[in-house]
Amino acid sequence: MVLSSACARWLDHANGVNPPPEMRRWLTDRTSLTLKLTARSRRFRVQRLRQGRALCLADECAVIALPRRARVQEREVLLRCDERPVVYAHTIVPLNSTASDWPFFGTLGERSLGTTLFGDPLVRRGPLQFARLPAQHALVRRAVAAAAADGLRLAPHAQLYARRCLFRRKNGLLLVTEVFLPAIAHIQAAADGRQGIAPVGSNALYHGPER
Repeated sequence: MVLSSACARWLDHANGVNPPPEMRRWLTDRTSLTLKLTARSRRFRVQRLRQGRALCLADECAVIALPRRARVQEREVLLRCDERPVVYAHTIVPLNSTASDWPFFGTLGERSLGTTLFGDPLVRRGPLQFARLPAQHALVRRAVAAAAADGLRLAPHAQLYARRCLFRRKNGLLLVTEVFLPAIAHIQAAADGRQGIAPVGSNALYHGPER
């Protein structure tokens, strides 16, 4: 079956997208992505790109129990490590969700959504789904545009690894999609370098931190 460029083939297991080992660890880790990125950078921050009403994407409506594309509350951010954008995150909430369902969503600003979700005992997290998004997919185009604003150019036919997860709180649904930018591959290497750990394949020995 040929998929429309507006849709992605979302799979329930990371094997289906055949990621390299380091990308697999990012995709399948169920701990807080915010905490993981914070631990691997000197400075982590959230840059809000947009928040407001918009049409959900064609491959999102069924996940949030909509019969067809409809308007939702949408939030787009870049997650930055040492000012380098490493993840483009896209969140949608159906308009029938109430302020009681997601009381914090409209006032997040540039605070981390992930930290809020993981810290709320009422939030139930669903299983992860995985995709390798085609270059024509709307989220890839948005991620590329956001990276380009930093002067970062991605290959014109780049496919980007992504994962998504459905969260529930009371009667509300919230879908988070995280698109991993190529710079994510350098995060662990940089963290290892700060700790004096030789890169894989290097003949260098551990020397400890420079003084």
